Amino acid sequence: MKHAFYLGVVLLGTWLLWSGHYTPLIISFGVASCAVVVWITHRMDTIDDESVPLEHVLAIAIYLPWLCWQVILSSLAVARIILSPKISIDPGFVNPKMSQKTDLGEVIHANSITLTPGTVSVELHDHDILTHALTKKMADELMEGAIDRRVDRMEGGS
Repeated sequence: MKHAFYLGVVLLGTWLLWSGHYTPLIISFGVASCAVVVWITHRMDTIDDESVPLEHVLAIAIYLPWLCWQVILSSLAVARIILSPKISIDPGFVNPKMSQKTDLGEVIHANSITLTPGTVSVELHDHDILTHALTKKMADELMEGAIDRRVDRMEGGS
């Protein structure tokens, strides 16, 4: 039941944040719609530890700002490459280490690589991730495994 409560809190918080209307009537509509969604998901028996991973909330709250910072740094690096005619690119493929234990962890790892400008996850198959990097430096950074360590930590690893 606590998962249903937390789901309702998250839904209502998101609804309030995105609606921008705080009159009593509109807020009551929001509360009612969130309550209906929680009731339906509870009746469908889809609220469980996996759908509302409470133990991962803090880890996700730490991971997302780090990922956003990496996206900013990579965006600046790619912009520098584009704007500077002297910088040459050395594109290539690498297979960075992947120590995730679940399919979800592997997908988060692959998507984190793709979200970072200058790198793209091309294929994810059998615990192996084929990645294209724009420069050798970007490929080396992937091989160092910072994303792997962060996703592993978020997933509950070391």
